[in-house]
Amino acid sequence: MTMADDKFQTLCAVIAEELGADKALFGPETTAEDIDGWDSISHASVIMAVERAFSIRFDDEEIYGFANVGAMYDRVRALTAA
Repeated sequence: MTMADDKFQTLCAVIAEELGADKALFGPETTAEDIDGWDSISHASVIMAVERAFSIRFDDEEIYGFANVGAMYDRVRALTAA
C-alpha cells in the first residue's frame, strides 16, 4: 500500500467525511482511538459509508475487528479485486 494509492485515499476521505474529521489525520496505522468522535456508534456509520462508497459488504464478524485503517483498506482491496 502506498499513501498515493487512490483506493486508500478514497477510504480515508470517506471515513473523514463520515466523522467530520480532517482527512490528513488518517494513515494506515490510524485507529479509532486516535480520532475524536470515532466511537462504537459512529463506527457503524463509518462501516456503512465505506460499504456504499466501494459497493462492498463486510462480514458481520469482521466489522469491529479492524485493528486500524490499514487493515480496513486491506479488506476493501480484497473485496474490490477484479
